[in-house]
Amino acid sequence: MRTEMITVETGTRPAVRDLTAQAQAFVAGEGDGLLHIFVPHATAGVAIIETGSGTEADLLRAVDELLPADDRWRHRHGSTGHGRDHVLPAVVAPYASVPVLQGQIMLGTWQSICLVDPNRDNPTRQVRFSFLPSS
Repeated sequence: MRTEMITVETGTRPAVRDLTAQAQAFVAGEGDGLLHIFVPHATAGVAIIETGSGTEADLLRAVDELLPADDRWRHRHGSTGHGRDHVLPAVVAPYASVPVLQGQIMLGTWQSICLVDPNRDNPTRQVRFSFLPSS
């Protein structure tokens, strides 16, 4: 297995960041296998979605509607509503796996690999790419 950690700036507002180009660069030159993307944070996730069509804003709005950023949460350190950020990985998993054939990520036509980060308190995230070659 080959693995690498990248740093992604998400800023101080909820964000969806497209990681597809970095993921493709990571597997370029590889053969067949599996790309695993993992976010080692308690308040972020990985989604495979269409980008550039408003889906990023729609996803953040859905997170806000499902998990409101208010004071209802028992987990209460950080910004108001930060407790909901700790629930997010149960809804948007902190990982995804994508097949790789001949060094190319096998996403669908409109799919992109995205970091989903509603947490305003941490402007920088780490994302681990791991390539598992087929035997």
